[in-house]
This record gives sequence, C-alpha cells and structure tokens, in this order.
Amino acid sequence: MKPLRSSIICLVALLLSAPLLRAQDLSKYRHFTLGMNLTKLLERTNQKIDDVKMIHNRPALIQELTWWPPNVPGTPLRSDSVEQILFSFYNDELYKISVSYDSRSMEGLTEEDMVKSISAKYGQATIVAPEIDSATNAGYGTKQKPVASWEDTQYSVNLVRSSFNDILGLVVSSKRTNAQADVAIAEAVKLDEQEGPKREAERQKKQANDLEAARQKNQKSFRP
Repeated sequence: MKPLRSSIICLVALLLSAPLLRAQDLSKYRHFTLGMNLTKLLERTNQKIDDVKMIHNRPALIQELTWWPPNVPGTPLRSDSVEQILFSFYNDELYKISVSYDSRSMEGLTEEDMVKSISAKYGQATIVAPEIDSATNAGYGTKQKPVASWEDTQYSVNLVRSSFNDILGLVVSSKRTNAQADVAIAEAVKLDEQEGPKREAERQKKQANDLEAARQKNQKSFRP
C-alpha cells in the first residue's frame, strides 16, 4: 500500500504543479520568444528588413522593430488590446519585448486588475510596488514607473506605467542579454561622443567638396 500511496501523492503533486510551471514561462510573450532571431520574428510579424531600425552597429549590433498588431477585417474598433510592440535585438537575438496597450482597451482597469490578469499567465508577482498617486508625483523623473514584476533567474516581466502618457505597459526581457545590451549601448554612446567632432568635420568637408564639384560642372554648362 505504501508504494501505491506514494505514487498517488506524486501524481497529485505533479498535476497540481503542471499549470504553475506552464504559467511561469517568463521567456515568452504570446507567440514570441526571447532569444529568437530577427529573421524568424520578421516572418511572424509579416514585416520586412527595411522596417528594422539600426540603433548602434558597434561594439554590438543593436536593432529595433516596431509592430502594430493588425485589426480583424470588418471590425471598426481595434480587436487587440495591444497597440504596438517594440522588439529589441542584441546581435540578432531578441532580448526585450516592450508592449504598449491601447488606451481604450484599458479604460477603467486598475493596476490591481492588470496584475491579476498578468499573474494568470506568469504566476504570482514577485514584487508589487505600492500604487503611486500621479497627482503627487508630477515631477517623477524616470520614463517608466514600476508597478509589478515577475522574475526568475533568467528572465523578468515588468508591468510599468509610463510617466509620459500615464499608460500601463509590459516589458519582457532576458536579464543576461539585457545587461549586455545596456553595456554595449553605453559604450556606443561614448564612442559617438568621442568621434562626433571628427565625423562632423568629415561631413562638412564632403559637403564642401560636393558643392565645389557642382560649381565646376555648372560653370561649364551654365548659359545666362
């Protein structure tokens, strides 16, 4: 009887933990997965390489792609609660998904409502920040105010409120790759600042050379 009882207990525990394990896959947002390459994401969003914006090309390649979920044909209103998604890539690897929600789809929803809805997918929130009265925090300096977080050792999902338009959004990211991207972006900014004067001088020189070349050509062809 003891082996049978133990087997039943293990089976029950497995059945109870299965939904929780599925709910806590923090590497996915809908049908997008952190770590996927740019080509695969372009296929899933039906976009082209021309839609991709290069942010930096050294010391690492940083790219961004903005996608607006299409409306269902025949419906006058937006059929998706997501207004747009910004995908960020580090050396062709998707490391951050920034979701902006449609304001009409969120009308009347509280932060508690959003946390409850997201927790149904990602499990219980790791950190829930106290709700901040925006009227008393008009001078808040950051672009996003944290509301709640879901984290494990590799990934994080953060519900944030924009200090610009006061709209809630979701940021899903790889902790390791996001840290690497932050370092690369900081280094790229430093390189741009250091080489800025040289590039500006080269630009001005090229502009002057092009102008002189046009002058020489027009001197020969101009007829008063």
